[in-house]
Amino acid sequence: MTDQHTTKAYDRDLEALGRQIAEMGGLAEKMLSDSIDALINLDETLGRATAAVDPRLDALQREIEEAAILTIARRQPMAVDLREIIGAIRISADLERVGDLAKNIARRAVKLAGEPRLPRAMIGLRHMGEVATLHLKEVLDAYAQRDAIAARDVWERDKDLDDLNDSVFRDLLAFMMEDPRNITFGTHLLFCSKNIERAGDHATNIAETVYYIVTGGNLPVDRPKGGEVNAGEGASA
Repeated sequence: MTDQHTTKAYDRDLEALGRQIAEMGGLAEKMLSDSIDALINLDETLGRATAAVDPRLDALQREIEEAAILTIARRQPMAVDLREIIGAIRISADLERVGDLAKNIARRAVKLAGEPRLPRAMIGLRHMGEVATLHLKEVLDAYAQRDAIAARDVWERDKDLDDLNDSVFRDLLAFMMEDPRNITFGTHLLFCSKNIERAGDHATNIAETVYYIVTGGNLPVDRPKGGEVNAGEGASA
């Protein structure tokens, strides 16, 4: 009877972690989508509102880490159950980082509000944002369904964002070369492009974690990569 009670309590712990990850994922996905909308439309109000969500995401990550550590201490899980808990910690860290990147994009949208110049690269940025948001949604669905095949599919499509980032970089470079007055605006957009690409990398990290949770194995170390653009590296400032 005691074993049955312990098992049920442990199941409740795992279910609670799953719900927290789902809540965190929903917030991160909305933040990313809203930040890109704020950027494309140069919407100061939406940019500020999006950045203001970040503390909630940070708090959820702390709650997940604390709950996960407590569960390990209480239940001493083995094998697949331990993978579930470690996976929740890893996924929460990636979602928190997506929130940080979305906040950075939103803040740049606020800085650029009222800017009359709208380069062609905005079309590419919108497309990048749609792809990154889709990857995040699909990998969160893969986590909810414990679908290793769907997770691997997201992992394999990481190169799509790399290629789009390459294209946006070239468009923005041309935009800045046309007129020196475009340089400041174009530089902000370069940082945003890199932030979107990095958000896609975190979705890929989550795909690797989902694959690990489900199979106990790891995807190859070397991810499929598209074009490499170094400008804006570390563009989370």
